[in-house]
Order: sequence, then C-alpha cells, then structure tokens
Amino acid sequence: MTSTAEPLKVAHFRFALIAPVIQGLYPDASEAAYYRRVTTEPIIRPDGTPYKYSPDTLERWTGLYRKYGMDALIPGHRKDKGVSRSLSGDAINEIFRLREKYPRINGVMIHQALIHGGFLDAKVSVRAVQRYLKENDLKSARNPLIKDRKAYEMPEFGCMWQADTAYLPYITENGRSRRTYLIMIIDDHSRMIVGGEIFYNDNAYNYQKVLKQAVSTYGIPDKIYMDHGSSFENEQLTLILDSLGTVESHAPVRDGAAKGKVERNFRTVRSRWLATLDASVIHSLEEFNRLLADYIRRHNTTVHSGTGETPVDRFMRTKDHVRVPKSKEWLDECFTNRTTRKVNNDSCITIDGIWYDVPPQFIGMKVDVRYLPDRMEEAYILYGNTRFPIRQTNREENARTRRNNSFPSINYSMEEGGNR
Repeated sequence: MTSTAEPLKVAHFRFALIAPVIQGLYPDASEAAYYRRVTTEPIIRPDGTPYKYSPDTLERWTGLYRKYGMDALIPGHRKDKGVSRSLSGDAINEIFRLREKYPRINGVMIHQALIHGGFLDAKVSVRAVQRYLKENDLKSARNPLIKDRKAYEMPEFGCMWQADTAYLPYITENGRSRRTYLIMIIDDHSRMIVGGEIFYNDNAYNYQKVLKQAVSTYGIPDKIYMDHGSSFENEQLTLILDSLGTVESHAPVRDGAAKGKVERNFRTVRSRWLATLDASVIHSLEEFNRLLADYIRRHNTTVHSGTGETPVDRFMRTKDHVRVPKSKEWLDECFTNRTTRKVNNDSCITIDGIWYDVPPQFIGMKVDVRYLPDRMEEAYILYGNTRFPIRQTNREENARTRRNNSFPSINYSMEEGGNR
C-alpha cells in the first residue's frame, strides 16, 4: 500500500498557515493583512525547500477549507519522496540515556555507540545525530534533562487542552484480570476535566472517542497539547484535528513535566480517588467508569488550589470563546477514520488484515475509505459526494452465490462533486 504520509504532511502544513484565520486569532487588522504579512518571506515547505507564496494562495486555501473541510487541502496526486532516515524511537531513547549517563559525550561518540548497540543503521550519517542533539538542546555538557520552565495559563476556556494517559490498577472482569488505562483531557485555563474514560487498551481510537465526547460536550479547542505516544501522534488524529480547526502540539520527547497541568491532575486522581478505592471489588469497566464519572463531577465543582475557583465557574465565565461544532453530522464526519486502498481483481480490499467486498466498478482503482474501527459495518468508499458501502468478505458465501452488483454506478464526469 502506498504511504499517505506525504500528502497528509502537505495538508497539515497548509492548515497550519491558515489556522489563525480559521480560528479568528490573527493579530492583524484583517485577513488580507495577515496573508500579506505571513507571505513576506519564503516559507519552508514540508520537503525542506523554501517557497515564496502569494497572499492569494493562502486566501484560496482558507476558502477551500471553509467550503470543503480538510480534504480540500490534501494534494490530489501522491509524491513518493523515498524512505526517511529519521531516528527511531529506540535510538532517541538511547541518546537521552547516553547523555544522562555521560553528560560530556559528543555527537560522534553517540553516533558510534548507537551503531555498535544496534540502535542505528550504519548508513545513517553522524549529521542526523548531531542535528537531533542541536534541535533538542542536547549539545551542551549540562544535564540534558534540565529545562527552562515558566508558569503559564491560557486566558480563556478552550484556548488549549492537555491530554495524556495514565496506568490504572488491574481489575477482574469475567474471571480475567486486565490492566486498565485512564485517558483524560483537561482544559488549561479552568482546570476542568473535559474528557475522561477508562479502557483496557491505550490506543489511538480510544483517545479519539474521549476527544469526540469532549468536543461534543464543551466545544472545539483552539489547540491541544499531547505526548508523543502512538495514541496521540498519528495520521488519523492529524486529519481529525485539522478538520476541526484545532492546532496539534506535542510535548518534547521524554519530558512529561511539560504537560504540567494534566500530570498534576493525574497525581491528584491517584491521591484523592484511587487511594480510596479497592480495585479487587471492581468487576467491570462500566462500574469503574461510573466511579470515575462521580470523581470528575466532584473535581469540576470543587475549588481548585491553583486558581481559587471551581473549574465550572471558570468555564462559565469564558465559555463563549469556544467554537461550537456545525452539526452532529459534521462532527461525525470530522472523526471518521480515512485510508486509501487499491481494489484488487476480486473487487476486494483489506483494512487491518480483514477483507472487504467493494463495488466491482472500482477494480484497479485507488479508493478513499471512511470508517470507524468499532463500526466497520458502516464503512464506505467516498467517491465525489457519493458513498458506496463496503461489506466484510464471506468467501464461502461468495462461492455459493453470484457477486451482488447492485451498487450505485459511478459518475466519472469532472463536474463539481464528480471528482473533486
């Protein structure tokens, strides 16, 4: 399957340029003034090359986004730029370990140690390691974990949310003991817990469900600040946030303290809530989440020591800042996962290792598939403005019956909606 990373990076880059206009946060006298200021100098594109954009280009991207959403910013043609030689997660962790243990070790020595330890391919140049050390302020001999921090607070509710995951105790359900995970989102200004749920798995889709519920209840945040874990850094989440018009931001690697408010919130969860519970008498996620909901209500209506007010009071005073979703249908569309697949000669595609029948008209074509991982019976191909349902393949049934060809026909015209 051809990677979709490059066009998504371009779309995210375009959104980042127009985000202040979409959110109404630009400091200039008008949108046109913002476009002129931003395009005064060349801008570095995702491929690393500088390019001098015109104000009209940014204005056009804004119009496309407002009319058609995030899809309109995704390039129509893929460009294969080859395989990236960026450092792996294991190599990055080893760099931090080496710098902590040997503060005066230099880039050349780290490069050699990574190769000898099997963390790095010998083809990767020493400059890649040196560049990472420079970009993450690891060149100096001082303790690499010391950060220059200042206390801060967003001026209104919804300016920024912080999100993270915490390990919770094992519980036994249906005779099986399983680890539980708490995914939580907190508003920076009010300290209100806007989203929280306990799961058996810490994965990207579970985080999407918590985020969707938070947005549905409290509105769309301007920015969301997260860790670098796979649940918080993936193509699907980037598309979702860009579709919402929310700026995606990540804490530095191995720097949990950067997410101070959500980290302190987890400490409070453990000391004031988990310490009072007996996990051995909790026998279902449903029961655990009911207890969590009670805790969240108490937290949001109790005076916070850092603000001297309840989170609810702070929320009520500045809640008008938050943008409201256009509609339930629009919000559902924003949170739909997306992938591209090429239809084989059996009129089938695979998603997460499972085969699906698709309309035979798409044989040999690359198709845009929209789905929710836990509701695959509703998955569909989006072609223009038309949805074509897909169905999980039943090979035995297909062997006994003729393939169902009663799918809607495809409009191959270049008219609006036919192939945008």
